[in-house]
Amino acid sequence: MTFAHRHLLGIEQLKPDDILAILDLAETYVDLNRKSDKHSDVLSGLTQINMFFENSTRTQASFELAGMRLGADVMNMSMQASSIKKGETLIDTAMTLNAMHPDLLVVRHPHSGAVDLLAQKVNCAVLNAGDGRHEHPTQALLDALTIRRAKGRLHRLNIAICGDIAHSRVARSNIMLLGKLENRLRLIGPPTLMPAQIGEFGVEVYEDMSEGLKDVDVVMMLRLQKERMDGGFIPSEREYYHRYGLDAAKLSLAKPDAIVMHPGPMNRGVEIDGTLADDINRSVIQDQVEMGVAVRMAAMELLARNQVARRMA
Repeated sequence: MTFAHRHLLGIEQLKPDDILAILDLAETYVDLNRKSDKHSDVLSGLTQINMFFENSTRTQASFELAGMRLGADVMNMSMQASSIKKGETLIDTAMTLNAMHPDLLVVRHPHSGAVDLLAQKVNCAVLNAGDGRHEHPTQALLDALTIRRAKGRLHRLNIAICGDIAHSRVARSNIMLLGKLENRLRLIGPPTLMPAQIGEFGVEVYEDMSEGLKDVDVVMMLRLQKERMDGGFIPSEREYYHRYGLDAAKLSLAKPDAIVMHPGPMNRGVEIDGTLADDINRSVIQDQVEMGVAVRMAAMELLARNQVARRMA
C-alpha cells in the first residue's frame, strides 16, 4: 500500500489511488477500534503535536484518540493562549516546533493556506485539520468511507450536498474527492450561500430542495457557518429550515434507501430535523464520527511510514 505524499494538506493533491489507499487501511482500523484492545504500536516512539488555532471538539478529540491508539506520544498545544497571541509569527512557531523534533503535526487554522505555509517550514509530516474556507481533507475521507460502507461502493452515486456551500471547507473537500471518484454531485442551497465560482466545480446547482433531492443516494447536510458570515445571508433560521432544512417530507424525494449525513456539530431544527438525525435506518451521522478515528489513524500511519523511510534514506 503506497502513499507518495509527505503531508496531507488537501484532497486536491490526491489521486484516486491515494484516496483508496487511505480508505482501505482505515477499514482495518475500524475493526481494531471495535475490539476490547484498541491499541497498535505502529507510531510507537513517534511524537504527534496537535495545534488548533480554532476551537474544535470532535476533530481534535478524534486526532488525539487516533494518535494514542497508534502508540504515539501525543501533545495538545493550546494555541488560544499561545505565543501567537503575544505577537509571534506563524514562521516563528514553525521554527520553535522544529526544535522539538515532532514527527506528526496536526493543524487547524482560521486562515486558508496557513497550514500549507507551516508545512513548508517544518521537517515533520503535517495533516490539515481544516484551514479557513479552503479544505478539510480528513472530513471528506471519513465521509467517503462512511458512504462506501453504507452503499457498498464509492462511484457513480447521486450525491446531494445541501446548505452553506460558500463558507464550507467540508463541501469543498467533498466536491473534489467525490468528483475524482466519478460521482454525480448536486449542490443545493440559496444563491447567497453558493460560491461565486460555482460554475467551475463541475456540479449541478439547485436552489430548490424538491428538485435537487430527487432520486439521490446520499443527502449530505452542512452546518450554517454563522461565525464566517458578515451579513444577511439568510432571512431567518425559521425561514431557512422551512426551505432548506432536511425533514421527512423532503427526504421522501430521495431514493428509499438514501442515507443522511452531517459533519457536525448540528443545529437541530435549522439544518435538519432532530428525529431524522437520530433515525438509525437513514442517518449515518454517528457512523461518520466512528469512521473519523479510523481514517485519521490510517492517514497518520501512511505519513509516518514515509517520514521514517525518508530519515533512513
